[in-house]
Amino acid sequence: MDDELLLDPAERLDRDELLALQLDRLKSTLRLAYDHVELYRRKFDAAGVTPADCRSLADLARFPFTTKEDLREAYPFGMFAVPMSEVRRLHASSGTTGLPTVVGYTEDDLSMWADVVARSIRAAGGRPGHKVHVAYGYGLFTGGLGAHYGAERAGCTVIPASGGMTARQVRLIQDFRPEIIMVTPSYMLTLLDEFERQGVDPRGTSLRVGIFGAEPWTEGMRSEIEQRFGIDAVDIYGLSEVIGPGVAQECVETKDGLHIWEDHFYPEVVDPFTDEVLAEGDSGELVFTSLTKQAMPVVRYRTRDLTRLLPGTARPAFRRMEKVTGRCDDMIILRGVNVFPSQIEEIVLRTPGVAPHFRIELTRRGRLDHMAVFAEADRSAAAGPDHRPAAAAAIAQGIKDGVGLTVDVTVVDPETLERSVGKIQRVRDLRAKN
Repeated sequence: MDDELLLDPAERLDRDELLALQLDRLKSTLRLAYDHVELYRRKFDAAGVTPADCRSLADLARFPFTTKEDLREAYPFGMFAVPMSEVRRLHASSGTTGLPTVVGYTEDDLSMWADVVARSIRAAGGRPGHKVHVAYGYGLFTGGLGAHYGAERAGCTVIPASGGMTARQVRLIQDFRPEIIMVTPSYMLTLLDEFERQGVDPRGTSLRVGIFGAEPWTEGMRSEIEQRFGIDAVDIYGLSEVIGPGVAQECVETKDGLHIWEDHFYPEVVDPFTDEVLAEGDSGELVFTSLTKQAMPVVRYRTRDLTRLLPGTARPAFRRMEKVTGRCDDMIILRGVNVFPSQIEEIVLRTPGVAPHFRIELTRRGRLDHMAVFAEADRSAAAGPDHRPAAAAAIAQGIKDGVGLTVDVTVVDPETLERSVGKIQRVRDLRAKN
C-alpha cells in the first residue's frame, strides 16, 4: 500500500490550516472548561481571564497552568466537564505518592484516542494486517488499553500479552510471530535478557518495530535495543492526564524526535522556574492543552517532562518534541550538582562488559549526600571477575567527567538487580532513613 494513502486528513493539512483549526478548537476547550469545571472557573477568575479573552493562540499564555496537585484536589471526578452518565471509561495513575489522578473518557474521547494511537502506529511503520504484541500493563494504567484499541483501529491484530510472565512473553513472540511490540523500553531489555537466557537469538524473531514509551529513554538505549534485537526502535509519548499514549510519535523514517498530533494537543514549552513561555528550540518544561477532549479537558497541564519544540520533518505541519530524557521530578540535586538518571544511563551503556541495568542509591554520610551506582556485569564479563573493577572505574570516571560528581560504583553479578515489568524505578533515595 502506498504510504501516502495511509495518512489521515489532518496529516495532510498545511501549517496555516492547522493553526486555524487549533485556534477554533482552543476557544471551544476554554469555554467547555470554564462553563463546566469549577476548578477552572475559579482559576480563570483569579487570573482575570475568560474564554472570550483568547483571540489568538498566543493569548493562551494569559491563562493559568494546571498541575497534578489540581487534579488531586478535584479527586475523584471534579475535573469532569460532562455528566457521569456520558463517561464510558475511567483510568487513573498509580497514586504511589498521593491520591491518584483520575481521568475520564466519553465515547468520542475513546474514538479520538484510538485514532491518534493508530496514527502513531502507522508513523512507526505499522500497517494493516500486522500483529502487535502489547506488553504494556492493562488496567487503570492507560498504556495497555490505549495501545490495544489504537492497534485495532489501525487494522492490526492485537496480542494482549500485558506485563509480567516474561518467559511466556518470549514463547508468545516466537509462536505468534508479531511484527510490532509495544512496551516500556526497560521491560524490553528484560525480554532481551530472557531470550538470551533461553538460548534464543533475539535477532531471529519476527519483530521489526518496537514502539517504546511510558518512561524516558536515551539514544544509547535505542542503540542497545536495535543492535541486540535487529529492529527499529521508536518513541511514543503520552500521559494519562492528557489522553494516554498517542500524544506524539516518532516517525520510523527519520527517528528525529516525536511529531506532536497538534490537531488534538496544543504544546508549549515553559521555563520551569519563571513560567515564561519559551521560543521554539529552547529547552524547558512541556505543557499541554487538550483541544478535542470532552470528558476532561486540560488547560496548560504541566507535564514535568523536559524537552524542546522543533519544526516538523516527516509530518511537516506538526511540530516535533525532542526525545524526553528527564523530568523535573527526576532531577537529583547532590552537593549542589543537578543530575538526571538518563545521564548515568548513557555512561553505563557505553561501558564495555556492563549490561544496561543499573540502580542509583542516595544516602547521607555525616552532613553530606552520597551517591552510589550499581551496574550489572554482562554475561561475557561474568566469567572474568577481574574485569569488573576496571568497568566500575570507567563508569565512575565517566560520571566525574560528564556530570561533575565523585560517586561509588560497584559492578555486580548478572541478573542480580531488580527487573522492570512496567515503569522502571532507577533511584532509591535512602537519605531520610540514614
